[in-house]
Amino acid sequence: MTTVDISTAALASADKLIHLALAEDLEDRGDLTCQATVPSNATAVVKLVARENGVLGGTVLIKRVYAALCERQQIPADTIQVTSHVSDGERVEPGTPVATVAGPVSLLLTGERVVLNFVIHLSGVASMTARFVQRIHGSRAVILDTRKTLPGFRLLHKYAVRCGGGSNHRMGLFDGMLIKDNHLAARGSGSVADAVATARAWLQIQALDLPVEVEVDTLDQLRDALAEQPEIVLLDNMKPAQLQTAVMLRDKRSPRTLLEASGGVNLETVGCIAGTGVDRISVGALTHSAPSLDFGYDWL
Repeated sequence: MTTVDISTAALASADKLIHLALAEDLEDRGDLTCQATVPSNATAVVKLVARENGVLGGTVLIKRVYAALCERQQIPADTIQVTSHVSDGERVEPGTPVATVAGPVSLLLTGERVVLNFVIHLSGVASMTARFVQRIHGSRAVILDTRKTLPGFRLLHKYAVRCGGGSNHRMGLFDGMLIKDNHLAARGSGSVADAVATARAWLQIQALDLPVEVEVDTLDQLRDALAEQPEIVLLDNMKPAQLQTAVMLRDKRSPRTLLEASGGVNLETVGCIAGTGVDRISVGALTHSAPSLDFGYDWL
């Protein structure tokens, strides 16, 4: 597993979430327990340590959490020193020290839960993705995420999916075209191919160079869609035998069209789905059902 770069946009999104998380914890009063019980001059060193096997995601945010906390306290950002030992996208096992954080005890404690909330969640997404990727090893397929993300976490979730070795689907409704069953139903009449042709013509008028993807539920719809040679066809909730037939139809009628399987995909089924020859497999569970990966703050 290689390290993964995080975009400027994702970091900006993270900063908004970090400020929200700190505001939830502290409001205008701050950390009452630390104020009451921790000596103001006490300092310490802690290590963020993995407690499970998995893949890291979100550790790039540790420094940003403490920088934001220092900003709230109106003290220099370097009051807290963060040293990373393992990068996002790398595998860890129980006992792996991920980062060391040093500074005033009160700040270490105040930021601890916010740090852990980000790291355990995003590492959970990265780890879940890595398991899916491993199950399709040797196939032509890639694992894709979906738009089934927590509000506000879209960019970070998609970053975590890349940390786990997956690929990103469209970011939102603004940067990709996917004609789904409800769009087809709303048209009232006309074929799937007609919808593809209409979408492609609209993109041309708008001077947008984007692929057209269309969702189909049946092989008859697929045959119809392939007449217009869309860039991508999403095969929704099809059985493996249907997916195999879909691949054969695509190969004969529109070899450049990519086929994406979606629906009913889990760790038990994904290997069989990949074996049918589809190019892409989209998995909502990567982001909406990933369990947290356990980490602890070990005080030195």
